[in-house]
Amino acid sequence: MVELLEIYSEEGELIGEMEKNKFHQTQKEEFFEKGEVTTRHKAVRLILMNSNGRIILQRRSKWKGDNAGMWDKTIGGHVTKGDSFDLTMLKECAEELGIPATIVDKSEFENSATTTDLHVLGILKKLSYLDCDSSRKQKDGKIWVEPSLVQFYMGYYDGTIRFVDKESCGIQVFSLDELKEELKENPNAFTDDVRYILEKFENYIKPIKPKGPHVLSD
Repeated sequence: MVELLEIYSEEGELIGEMEKNKFHQTQKEEFFEKGEVTTRHKAVRLILMNSNGRIILQRRSKWKGDNAGMWDKTIGGHVTKGDSFDLTMLKECAEELGIPATIVDKSEFENSATTTDLHVLGILKKLSYLDCDSSRKQKDGKIWVEPSLVQFYMGYYDGTIRFVDKESCGIQVFSLDELKEELKENPNAFTDDVRYILEKFENYIKPIKPKGPHVLSD
């Protein structure tokens, strides 16, 4: 099935559409020729924690074309033509790690996350919408920079994670201090997206205290 992406200019203006793999190849060719990429696509990225505030990172499959085998953000994905950011985020949760999730309004987020059984359902909310660059390491060692229009999300989930496709080959859960230490000691094991997320959203990485299971009444 062909995956079409909407293509945007540097100013964020819609200029067309293109098949995903072809668009990436076009971006790479422009970068290696000019040192920059002048087109963008929409994307989503998720910072997911358990209720103890430990960050869930996924390890990219060795079969991936870029950043193969590196520790990465919990979930990232392209917004397919016709899909919204929220729909893309929920699809990526299900397709990459088998996580059932819902997105709630910021005003309801804390109450939702503390009163929902996080073993059953992940609770997410939107953060910032940013034009950001992502360094990508090819299998030949060459690095190129992919610009994207990204909607960031954060959330909590305590349930089971299962790998649905070949996007990931493992997960690891870090406390904030552990992750900072690992980034210092093994910087090449992590994608630049992980560092970017810590720089922009560190204040959101903290535990949340569930209020206990819901009790059914008569």
